[in-house]
Amino acid sequence: MAAKNQQTQKPKKRKQISSVEVERDGSKSKKPKLLASKPSKDGSSKPLKKPFKLPKQKREQPNDSKFEKSESGNENKELTKRERRLLAKELAEARKKKRKPHYTLEQELASLWEKMRRRNIAKEDRSKLITEALQKMKGKISEIAGSHVSSRVLQTCVKYCSQTERDAVFAELRPHLLTLSCNAYAVHLVKKMLDTASKTQLAGVISSLRGHVASLLRHMVGSVVIEHAYQLGNATQKQELLMELYSTELQLFKDLASIKESRLMDVISKLGLQKSSVLRHMNSVIQPILEKGIVDHSMIHRVLLEYLSIADQSSAADLIQQLSGPLLVRMIHTRDGSKIGMLCVKHGSAKERKKIIKGMKGHISKIAHDQCGCMVLICIVSMVDDTKLITKIVIRELQTTLKELVLDKSGRRLLLQLLHPNCSRYLSPDDLASLNLSVPSLSIKNELEVKSEAISRDEESSKVAARSDPDVTAPEFGNSDTLAENYVAEGGKKDPSLRRRELLVSGGLAENLVDVCIENAGELLRSNFGKDLLFEIAMGGFDGILHLSLDEKLNNLYEAIAALAAKPKSEESGEEHVLENFHSSRTIRKLVLDCPAFASTLWKKSLEGKCQLWAQGYSSKVVCAFWESSDSKVHKLAKEELRPLMDGGILKIPETKQSTKG
Repeated sequence: MAAKNQQTQKPKKRKQISSVEVERDGSKSKKPKLLASKPSKDGSSKPLKKPFKLPKQKREQPNDSKFEKSESGNENKELTKRERRLLAKELAEARKKKRKPHYTLEQELASLWEKMRRRNIAKEDRSKLITEALQKMKGKISEIAGSHVSSRVLQTCVKYCSQTERDAVFAELRPHLLTLSCNAYAVHLVKKMLDTASKTQLAGVISSLRGHVASLLRHMVGSVVIEHAYQLGNATQKQELLMELYSTELQLFKDLASIKESRLMDVISKLGLQKSSVLRHMNSVIQPILEKGIVDHSMIHRVLLEYLSIADQSSAADLIQQLSGPLLVRMIHTRDGSKIGMLCVKHGSAKERKKIIKGMKGHISKIAHDQCGCMVLICIVSMVDDTKLITKIVIRELQTTLKELVLDKSGRRLLLQLLHPNCSRYLSPDDLASLNLSVPSLSIKNELEVKSEAISRDEESSKVAARSDPDVTAPEFGNSDTLAENYVAEGGKKDPSLRRRELLVSGGLAENLVDVCIENAGELLRSNFGKDLLFEIAMGGFDGILHLSLDEKLNNLYEAIAALAAKPKSEESGEEHVLENFHSSRTIRKLVLDCPAFASTLWKKSLEGKCQLWAQGYSSKVVCAFWESSDSKVHKLAKEELRPLMDGGILKIPETKQSTKG
């Protein structure tokens, strides 16, 4: 029993009292006491044993290790800032040498590069430096091409070296082109090699890319190489790169891809491919590219455009919904990209069109100056019904740079579209065709054809049933007009003239344009691009849309042009007179023929009594325009003064015009 009690009994712990408890007891000592006396059972306190202390001699003598550390610390303190900086630099250099196997070579190449890239260096000295650098890199070019230093050295060498040296570099790099194409620094070297490659070398590179086009297009860096090769290749080589993205069969069998047809629909019909399998393959290629946002390249734009040409209704609608927004702004700088943008505007819903316009906010001026991007803006102002949103985002931003837009070749086309829609003088046949482009599966015409075919089949079946049973009456089917009511017209529901009036007049754009024309009449008349817009403004726009509210300002414009024409002819002034300038004389002549109000103002303020002075050179065309005018009042104004000039042979008018006015 005793042994059992000893096992179960727990040992007593010694109680320790901290200094805080001692202070609570009223201790006057300022030094903290770690341990207090332990009370006994009878109440008396017994002092605890003192903690063990080392002898004084051992405590006072420091250890050898501490003494050594203090000495090393004194040595560091004695180093100056410059010495410490040099020491750190040496340590960093040592670490780089361990980490980079070609670090020493890169340093030597960098020193050579600083000399060879100077502009004022002689060709012989540069060629010597390039030969020396290539000799040091021989056999190691593929290993060091990924370095940010060596890649720049190689680019300079490839740019200035001889053709033999360039061929040697190309031969060494060709087996590693796919790896280098995905490197952020080596990609610039690969592009430089493609720029300087011969036709044979370029064909070899494009053939080596076969089977890797889709994977490289999904890579942020590798897609740059594919796009560069696509831009440099001829039509056959471009088609070879595109074919791989259309179908698995075209990717595996090279002979199938070497056909002359360029459009995807023709390729499918020529080779007998299944449309559904082509759509699945293209969807698997396109979706990762769009998810990563790699949409800047023209090759991708071409693939997307071909995809929309064969896609069914749901697939095309999903792609348009995915592209509608800021992503589309990065695509419309190419011809195919602008077509995709116009298709998204044309077939997108009101919500998607709103996303597209809002995504362009802040970029309107840049898009308007772009040759392809301005077509998307033309499509927006021609088809979108939400004129308040267009005025708020598009028109407001254009009003800040009106003069630059008027004088720009591409920027003026948006303004001319509002003044004179779909005019063949300002839009090429390709531009007009792109405005009429549509997705086959989403177009209204296609939907109506499908519905009419279904109705015709139902009518035939009902007729057969009526013949078999005369008591059965044939159901009434709706005509094409009732079918069209179920679909929104392409381009919106709003009347085009009302849409133009809201954008031009109500938004204040027309008034600002007239002010710009009045202030810069001479510059616009002499400009090859500005004269067209000034002519349309002076005419009041197509169907006279500006005359209702801006008639007074248009008269001020007529007087401003007449004041320029009334200036005396002087050879001393460096600026050419508006009646003698090639562009301005023809513009004024057209205004005289087409605008009687301007013709009367010009005659009374500038030409009355001065026709003999302006009867020679380009100005004679302006004077003859009064005789050729179809307006009887304008012809009567100048008839008495022009008749003597014509009889005297000073003013010559074509026989056809003379016979009509004789």
